[in-house]
Parts: sequence; C-alpha cells; structure tokens
Amino acid sequence: MKVRSGLVAAVFVAPIAILAPSTVFAQAADMTFFVTSTGSGKGADLGGLTGADQICQTLAASVGAGGKTWRAYLSTQGAGAVNARDRIGTGPWQNAKGVVVAKSVDDLHSDAVNLTKQTALTEKGAVVNGRGDNPNTHDVLTGSTVDGKAYAGADDMTCKNWTSSTEGSAMLGHSDRTGLDESAAAKSWNTSHASRGGCSPDALKSTGGAGLFYCFAVR
Repeated sequence: MKVRSGLVAAVFVAPIAILAPSTVFAQAADMTFFVTSTGSGKGADLGGLTGADQICQTLAASVGAGGKTWRAYLSTQGAGAVNARDRIGTGPWQNAKGVVVAKSVDDLHSDAVNLTKQTALTEKGAVVNGRGDNPNTHDVLTGSTVDGKAYAGADDMTCKNWTSSTEGSAMLGHSDRTGLDESAAAKSWNTSHASRGGCSPDALKSTGGAGLFYCFAVR
C-alpha cells in the first residue's frame, strides 16, 4: 500500500509541474500593460525609443504576450519630439492579473487612474519594490510631463532621448505613487522628479530606480 500511495502521489505531482508555465502564460495572455521587470542594464540608455520598444516586446513574449505590438511609455525632446501619450494606443489597459489600470489615454492621465503598488505590476505579475522596500526601485523612466507630453526647452529630461548612460537627466515617475511627502509630485506615476547625478545605473539607483519603464500594448 505504501508503494501504491507513492506512485499515486507521483502521478498527481508531475502534471502540476508541467502545467505551471502554461498557467503563467494564460494569466498574461490578456495583459496590455506592465512595468518592465528589468532595464537595459545601461541605466537610461535604452537604445532610443526603438530599443525600448524592443525590450517591451521581448519581455512580453517571455510570458506569452508577444502577439501584441508593445510600446514604451517614453517621450523624446528636440526636433521631432514625441509625446509618450501618443504612442501607446487608446486603451483600455490591464495588468498581468487582469486588473484594468486605465480605460483610455485621458483616464490614464487623470486622478482616476488605477495605478498603485498593487496594480503597477511587472510582466510576470510581480509587485515592483517601492518606498520602504530594499532595494527601492519605484523610480520609472518616462521623460514626460504630467499629461504625458514631451518637455520643451533645453533642459534634458530624457537622458539624450534614451541614448545616454552617463551625462544627462530623466524625468521619473513613482510606480507605487509614494514619495517623501504628500505632494502631487511624490504621488505621480509619471512625473515625480528628475534623476540626479546622471543617467548611469548608479545614478538611477541613488534615488530609488533601476532603469525600469512602463510598457503598453497598442490596440
């Protein structure tokens, strides 16, 4: 009887192990928004918008959601400046757990946006470390104003349009919408503060970042 019980247990354990990856893919199949679980490894140098979009596409594909067209929520400056809000489609968008974070572009840039530490998840459905966690990685690259547009003027807010891992600066948002105080900036998911000390991995890390950014599926 002991042998038979062991055999029965083995029969039931094996299918669970086999189905686990499929379960993860099934959860992500309808995902249309995520925070990258990793950056480029080069700070804010993402290879420009093209490189950033490819990172979104690759990460989405890794969890079975590569059949959609993914775009990074990033603005650029200067000649031919691009607004982040204009490159991500029309929505609605939902995370890896099926929770809708925004119904439209206007909703995304309103006080009603459903982005919190519990909903701004990675492509794997994981929570991004926020204020109080070690390490804190809630600083997300956006280069955007509060309404999702590019910055005018000479001040660099995009680390040289996402090609610099040394000099420059980037506007950052807080994925957990929590900061040092209760100000609107501290609670902003896309326009909290600029990076300090440059665009390198260490510079981003110094204020609570890891070179992460937002990805949206274009509908």
